[in-house]
This record gives sequence, C-alpha cells and structure tokens, in this order.
Amino acid sequence: MSSSSGDLKWWQLSLIGIGCTIGTGYFLGSSIGISITGASIVFSFILGAIGTYLVYNALAKMTAKDPQQGSFSYYAGVAFGRWAEFSCGWNYWCSNILIMGSQLIALSILSRFWFPAIPLWIFAAGYAVLSILVVLTGTKGFDKLENLFAVIKFAAILMFIILAIAALMGWIGGDNDQTNLPTTRTELFPGGLKGFWASLIYAFYAYGGIEVIGIMSLQLQKKEDAPKAGKVMLIALAIVYVLSIGLSVTMVSVDAFHEEESPFVTALADYNLDFFPHVFNGAIIIAGFSTMTAALFGVTNLLAAIAEDGNAPSLFAKKSKKLKDLPIPSLALATAGLLASIITALLLPGKIYEYITTAAGILLLYNWFFIILSSFKIIKDNLLHKVFSFVGLALILAAISGTMFEKSIRPGFFVSLLFVLIIGLVCLRMKKVWKKSNNDIRYY
Repeated sequence: MSSSSGDLKWWQLSLIGIGCTIGTGYFLGSSIGISITGASIVFSFILGAIGTYLVYNALAKMTAKDPQQGSFSYYAGVAFGRWAEFSCGWNYWCSNILIMGSQLIALSILSRFWFPAIPLWIFAAGYAVLSILVVLTGTKGFDKLENLFAVIKFAAILMFIILAIAALMGWIGGDNDQTNLPTTRTELFPGGLKGFWASLIYAFYAYGGIEVIGIMSLQLQKKEDAPKAGKVMLIALAIVYVLSIGLSVTMVSVDAFHEEESPFVTALADYNLDFFPHVFNGAIIIAGFSTMTAALFGVTNLLAAIAEDGNAPSLFAKKSKKLKDLPIPSLALATAGLLASIITALLLPGKIYEYITTAAGILLLYNWFFIILSSFKIIKDNLLHKVFSFVGLALILAAISGTMFEKSIRPGFFVSLLFVLIIGLVCLRMKKVWKKSNNDIRYY
C-alpha cells in the first residue's frame, strides 16, 4: 500500500483507507453495540460516519495547507504549543497499543470458535509473534500482506450482504423463516436513550484509522484532493457498514447477539450454510490480524518519529540497517505493550475485550477532539466550517460520555483517564525540561 511521494490518486487513497479501517472493531465490536442498543445501532453507525468525516475534513484541510509528516500531533503543537504535540503523539501511541490489545483479544476469542478448550493467552501469544515477524519483513513485505488482507476483508463483507439478501428472499433454506424488523420505538431502542448513547463509542471505533489516512494524504498527487478522498472513503464505508449491520439486526432477535461472536455469523446461524461460520470466522481473523499488525507497524515508526522530534528518548529513534532500517528499540517497546495484553488476557479473560476496546476508542477520540480544536486556530475558514466542526466536537463528546451510562463498558472510560493522567504528569515534568533548554521556542 505504499507509494512514492506524490503519485497517489484520490481514489487510490480512498481504497487504501477502506482497507486500513475495517477490523475487528467492526466485525466483532459491533456485537457489543447491538447488545446495548439493539437495531438502533444502525443510527449509531450513521452518526459515527458523520463525526468521522468532520474530523477527517479538518485534518485534510490542515494537511493541504501545510503538509507535515507529524500530521495531527504537529498541528496540535502549532495550535497550542509543544505540550499539545507531546500529548497527542503519546496519546496516539497509547491508543494504538490498546487497539493492538483489543485486536489480540478479539483474535483469540474468534480462534476459540474452533478450539474452545485452549486458553485465550496461548492464541494471543501466537498472533503476537506472527505480527512481529511480519513487521520485521520491512515496509515492502508489510505492504504486500496488507494489500492482500484488504481484499479479503471487503470480500467477506460483500459475501455476507449477498448471502443475507438471498436468505431474506427465501432463496436459502433454514430454520428462520421470518424477519425481525423493528416496528415500534421500544423494539428499535430496547435500551432507551442511554443504551443508544452508550453504543456510539463502538460505531466510532469501527471507523478508527482516519488519522493514518491523514498522514498518507502527503502522498497524493494533488494535496487539495484529500477531503474528496476522505469523503468517498467514508461514504463507501458507511454504506457497507449500515447495510450489513441493518441486515443482521433484521434477521434474528437482538437477544441472540453477544460479544464473543460476530453479528454476521449470528445472523446466518439458522440457515443451511454450514460453511459460512468457518469461512467468515477465518476472514475476520485475517482482518483483525491485519489491523493489529498495521497498528504495530504504525506505533513502531511513530515512536521513532516522536524520538526524532525530541519528545521521547533518542534511543527509540535508532534504526537497524540489517533489518531494513527498522527502529528496533521502538519495536521492543511496542512488543512490551503486546506482552502486557497477553498477561491481561490471562488474568482477566472475562470482560477484558469490552474494557480494552472502550478505552482504545476513547483515547482515539481524544485525539480527534484535538484535531478539530487545532483546525480552529490553523484554518481560517467560513462560518459553515466552524458550525460543522462544532457538530463534530458534540458527536465526539457524546460518544465519550456515553460510556458512563453502561455498566459493562464503564471501566474502559476510567482506563482511558488513567492513560491521560500518566501522559499529563509526564508532560508536566517535560515542560520544565523544555523551559530549561529553551526547546519550546519553535511553537510560538
């Protein structure tokens, strides 16, 4: 998926974005959202698409005006000072470590579909080792695999949509011969306003990865095409997401969905498709492994960039010529994060996926919030842009605050606050260092 600088067309960036975004946050995390709010999860995904586009639009406009490799963290620094660049960079690193953890747990849960007796941590360790080996192949090997994985992801969703429509049309036999289309407000919103509010975080999480596309927009032939690329990408994702999720919740009762099985497997469970759960489960595992490996590759290089800017120990910027210029110390720290996820899975196998997924989603949204705030200072735009930006901020705040209304995912909110507190304390310490060295001058 890589390209030399300046030779990407806008539609190519849109396709890359679709491939980078689809992961277990959509394939598995959506089950948690459905269990919380029922069929109204469809509206959550529509709102998530709108909020995500508003964030991307703000980031794309800043990129078009002043293309920078540091992307959103650089713009935060320009808008608010070095503390903001430092905080956003490390917050993004932490969120991706948690994303890797959530993908790792999801992969392990999905693998137990075939081997229910094997503990989660054994699968987690195996996938972690495979992911590290892929990253060690360097950029070319990573890109080739990601291209293949992207095709498999999208093909899996299209396969479900085709089979679901065929099942509803009566072309596929099975035990379920009726639809569960909600006809009343209670059926549509079984969890009420609180349930719908709490489900927003899982819709936003499914669109996570927009920041990576903001960084890759530097490779566009025409930088001003970045907003168009994001718009097409999100429209395509929203259509596929809403259509597939909508079909799922109309095929079976919402009570049938649970966090340890993809909603698409659940939706077709009563039809004569013995092959589908196995094929689709395999496709989801590939999607999750792809997203996790992309996150590992991303945080490894991100930490090296942070170190080069002086916002992390210089050790993490060192690259190995023998291993395709890979920053080995940075990879080692990311691997430690993966190890922590494996240990967590061993000690707390119950609700750990919900907690980590929620915390990862919230940390991601903290950065999205900063992207829009930064655009207010950097982009001198018209009133309409400002109104849309405020709508984006409101949707992000709604998704974050909604996690407080659902007991099963509330701990994830406090986990995210713990990460923010740690980053904040380190930042306060670093401000004294920057002041002494007069190393904050370029931000003002």
